Amino acid sequence: MTVLINGQFVPEEQAVVPVTDRSFLYGDGVFETIPVYNGKPFRWAQHLERLTRGADFLKIRLTFAPKELRGLAGGLIERNQMPNASLRLTLSRGRGERGYSPRDADSPFTVMALYPREPVDPQNPPLWRLKTSSYKLPASDPLSSFKTNNKLMQVLARAEAEIEDVDDALMLNTNGEVAETTSANIFWIYRDTVYTTPTGRGALPGITRAVVLELCQALNLPTNKRVIKPESLRNSEGIFLSLSSLGIVPVGALDGESVSSSPIVDKILTTYHEVVQRETGS
Repeated sequence: MTVLINGQFVPEEQAVVPVTDRSFLYGDGVFETIPVYNGKPFRWAQHLERLTRGADFLKIRLTFAPKELRGLAGGLIERNQMPNASLRLTLSRGRGERGYSPRDADSPFTVMALYPREPVDPQNPPLWRLKTSSYKLPASDPLSSFKTNNKLMQVLARAEAEIEDVDDALMLNTNGEVAETTSANIFWIYRDTVYTTPTGRGALPGITRAVVLELCQALNLPTNKRVIKPESLRNSEGIFLSLSSLGIVPVGALDGESVSSSPIVDKILTTYHEVVQRETGS
């Protein structure tokens, strides 16, 4: 496997960052996970725009122009002969002196790596089971707008889920409202309306989430962004997740109880895959 570090293609076993790297020490950086279909990153522009906003918020300098990054990503995909994969693009503030101060840490690291991505059959999609986590996300955290390299809360919540032998953890915010899962945005169906949690309440403004909202508009499905408590979520007519690595994933169970199946979820899932095929030629 070939990995890209600061514009240089190197074998994975030689792809290293120094022990003084601030992302290694403090999670000081941002990242994006971009699905690749038929050799083409899906919704590249939107992912890069969010990465750029995150870098601006953290005051980390981008070392490559967007057009350069796209070219490097294409080269990485070609070198590894992985036309269908997940592309992880990580930006670290780079080396720094001991301590929290970012002063003089002005040599960012840009890393790209590819990972196998399981193909999803829209006729037979995975059906995930969720367990509500005991860990709560801050209800009003500006960092929730970006994928920062510090995801310890999600790590702990996923560990809880794995102990319970479920697929992911449902995370509430500190107000007790549904926020997201450790790896996905959440949607639910009620009276033929597609609902999702608003951003700014602990939920990431996901790229695939935005695609789902676009699809609903094209399909003339009404949508609504609202807060919901977990007890109300259980009364919905269908629940599904959106995440870049898999696209649309229906939820089959929440906290050990079966979740209703809605034909609206199936329609959104099928249409999502049609959009991916149209935009990537896959």
